[in-house]
Amino acid sequence: MQVEEELARLSPQRDMLLSIGVFDGVHLGHRYLLSRLVEQARGEGLLSGVITFREHPREVLSPGTGLPYLTTPEEKTDLLRRQGVDSVVTLSFTPELARLPAREFVLLLKRHLRMRGLVIGPDFALGRGREGDAETLRKLGQDLGFSVTVISHRVIGGEVVSSTAIRSTLADGDMTRVTRLLGRQFRVGGPVVTGTGRGKGLGFPTANLGINGRHALPPDGVYATWTHVDGYSYPSLTNIGANPTFGENKRSIEVLLLDYEGNLYGRELQVDFVRRLRDEKRFDSVDELKRQIAVDVEQGKAILSAEQPPDGGMT
Repeated sequence: MQVEEELARLSPQRDMLLSIGVFDGVHLGHRYLLSRLVEQARGEGLLSGVITFREHPREVLSPGTGLPYLTTPEEKTDLLRRQGVDSVVTLSFTPELARLPAREFVLLLKRHLRMRGLVIGPDFALGRGREGDAETLRKLGQDLGFSVTVISHRVIGGEVVSSTAIRSTLADGDMTRVTRLLGRQFRVGGPVVTGTGRGKGLGFPTANLGINGRHALPPDGVYATWTHVDGYSYPSLTNIGANPTFGENKRSIEVLLLDYEGNLYGRELQVDFVRRLRDEKRFDSVDELKRQIAVDVEQGKAILSAEQPPDGGMT
């Protein structure tokens, strides 16, 4: 069984307190739960551990849903480790795992991870048909010898923080609200790939960012952003769209670094979205487009001058 093979790769030296979930985005709700996990584990002399999944269960249970993710698996693992947990275990969510009864999954956790307790959210459930909700898990815990702690939702401004809420807010382009729910600015990253070179001809050389097509993105438009490269952070503008002024129809991500000189081809960029400046639009002439870009640059500089660059590099 694949899940058992993956669990067997970790051999904890002490009993563990675990939390299980997709943790897409590792947002403020996740971070609140994980802080309680770490606190409780330390108080009980246990190791703290997080079990997460490479695939979103919804993709396996409902093929073709195409759910966009807020963080890549690598970003998610890094963010989870930053919360102070002792171990992060990434499992493959397969049809076989989806069919596993809650009791059998719990027994695997006890056998391979020395689980002594679970810390979960109020809507959490595991096992076949989501049979292992909080009440069922408490009964299993009494039988098998582990605790279950349920942590309430994190609420900000009357809204429950969730990955679904963040995806919806991101789709609206409200980057200020996305930042508030995530607890940090929304980030996309990838290598610089060859573009048309048109930006250089306009006097505003841009870097075309290649990212995984499954990554969530804000709507088409122009954004004030911070771009991180080689340990440094630069104010930037980022355009998402299809360049309608030039009759193109292929969506791209173009980044204009405002204080950078040098060749970026092949380099890895990380782009943090701060504020949406405007919709993408078609201009009647190249000169009109150039004038608008100059306005965008000044507006972006004004916004970013009042912001500290996020964690990711030095200015």
